[in-house]
Amino acid sequence: EFEATRSGEGYVGLFIRMLGLDNDPLDREQAVDALWKYSLGGKKCIDEIMKSRGSVFLTIANSDLLVLLIKLLDDEEMKVKEAAGSVLANLALSDANHKIMFEAGVIPPLAKFLRTDTEASKVIRKEAKSALLELAKDDYYKILLIEEGLVVVPLVGAAAYKSFKPSLHSWPSLPDGSELNVKQPLKGPSRFGASELLVGLHVEDDKNAKLEEAKKNAIVGRTQQQFLARIGAIELEDESSNKTGNQKFTILPWVDGVARLVLILELEDESAIAKAAEAIADASVSEHMRTSFMEAGAVKNLVRLIDYDSEPVRLGVLRALERLSVSNDVCQRIEAEGVLSPLIRSLKNSNASGSSSHMILNILGRILDPSKEMKSKFFDAPVNGSKKGWNEARTSNSNSTSRQKIVSLDVESALDSLFRHKFLNGKEDLEAEIDFQEIELLEMEEVGLAVSAASRLLTRLLDSEHLQKTINSSRLTNSLRKILTSKIPLQNKDWVAACLVKLSSLSGPSDIGSENPINTEVLLYETIPRLIEQIKDSYSPKDRETAVLELNRIISEGVVDSTRAVAAQGGIFPLVKLIEEGNDRVVEAGLAILYNLSMDVENHPAIVAAGAVPTLRRIVLSERPQWVRALRLLRTLPT
Repeated sequence: EFEATRSGEGYVGLFIRMLGLDNDPLDREQAVDALWKYSLGGKKCIDEIMKSRGSVFLTIANSDLLVLLIKLLDDEEMKVKEAAGSVLANLALSDANHKIMFEAGVIPPLAKFLRTDTEASKVIRKEAKSALLELAKDDYYKILLIEEGLVVVPLVGAAAYKSFKPSLHSWPSLPDGSELNVKQPLKGPSRFGASELLVGLHVEDDKNAKLEEAKKNAIVGRTQQQFLARIGAIELEDESSNKTGNQKFTILPWVDGVARLVLILELEDESAIAKAAEAIADASVSEHMRTSFMEAGAVKNLVRLIDYDSEPVRLGVLRALERLSVSNDVCQRIEAEGVLSPLIRSLKNSNASGSSSHMILNILGRILDPSKEMKSKFFDAPVNGSKKGWNEARTSNSNSTSRQKIVSLDVESALDSLFRHKFLNGKEDLEAEIDFQEIELLEMEEVGLAVSAASRLLTRLLDSEHLQKTINSSRLTNSLRKILTSKIPLQNKDWVAACLVKLSSLSGPSDIGSENPINTEVLLYETIPRLIEQIKDSYSPKDRETAVLELNRIISEGVVDSTRAVAAQGGIFPLVKLIEEGNDRVVEAGLAILYNLSMDVENHPAIVAAGAVPTLRRIVLSERPQWVRALRLLRTLPT
């Protein structure tokens, strides 16, 4: 084996040259196969290949090679582990290799070297971190890292931590500032926090500290990160291993990562704060992580920073709060920290074309989420012999209280300003012509999301009797009617329509004849387009049947301009196709709709072009139950 290895060394250079992208693909494949077989000789062989650093970039990553490298990560020899980790780190430098590396399962075995419960050399830790940081550039792989108990943390530079000034001679405390009931050393606190570190790290062993696991982890993590900041050792390891100066992130076990990010929020460096807020948003992908950030004190700091005089900081903070508010418990903590006033203040100053309005409205909507009240009523306790039950005596009025607070902060003016935004009305004047040509598609999607969230919030706020009495319903109705007829994405119009209907119900019966113009506009600009889209795109025959039956009902009731709306939405072609494929009920409804459409001669070319004539003739010749209706429709067309 030794002789074979020695003889192979002379060919390594040749095989590596064969990897060149200008060579024949078959030659390159044979070179990869030869190098892989040579690498089976162990560390010495791998080192020989790695002497030519460019060789890894030129390889077509082989799944068999990756399986071997993953296996070597469990080798008893640390040097072998380090060599395998080095190869994987180099492979990860090419984005083209990421998918096959993920599919081979490299993330879990590399992640274990970065967890605190695994012994590993500095070299393998460095290589594992390097590989995982490359993979973490993809958001999906970053989520998988979090599932492995790791968090990606921005490197902000040791200088940024100089503004961190913890109160000296103080014992570890809970994130809310309350004192920790622990046994303290007789010597008292130390100058650089060593005593506090010992107390904080052993809080889980102290019988006097009866804390939940999440709170214990928060104290341990924060104590350790504050100690590193005090002695100037934070980011020291990353700086020493980052010789190029290009490294922007590091990876930490989740306890340390959560604590580090919260600590950065307390610094003075604007860029550092923005990066930490964005990282918190990225990491808040599970209930466990959202709760961990809450217990570590992130919520209080984020709420404090909403009014920060920097757009990147504000956007990062709002994004973090929006992601954290997905959790019911964290959402309640966010509200308790006094978020309503700064949020509404920020909403009044925000631009409807940006994402900030959408995030603010999502947070407010979750604070008013009716399901929160239902959850608060459900409790684990025996009721009449059962293990669970409804606490009928204890009904929560938290939603109504939150609603009144939001109304009292003049949220109506903020929503009205958003609804009347120039992107939706051409100019600030509501009567101006709408000019959508200047708006990019992405901008319009952002506006649609913000408007939908605002309409959803207003719909829930309209349950407030105070708002019902004071609201300028006609002004808001005019704005929403213009939005309903605008070109924002259809999926963003559902709450606009619901809000309009609720506003019109507060105004009482319509004065314009027996038909409510609001209901008509909702049908024309939201309901009919949605039904056409369902007929076009749904994979479910049942859903398509439901849609065509509902569409036929609307048209048969003679709603003004309903047939014109069907034609304008491109409904003719999918209707003809549905008649070809559908059951008797679908065919009956489809023929009725097409007949009504045929009453307008302008629709005849589209009906014929959609292939209706041969379809109708087949129905007539086969004497299906609908043949009479099909024949009548044929006679109206120019055939």
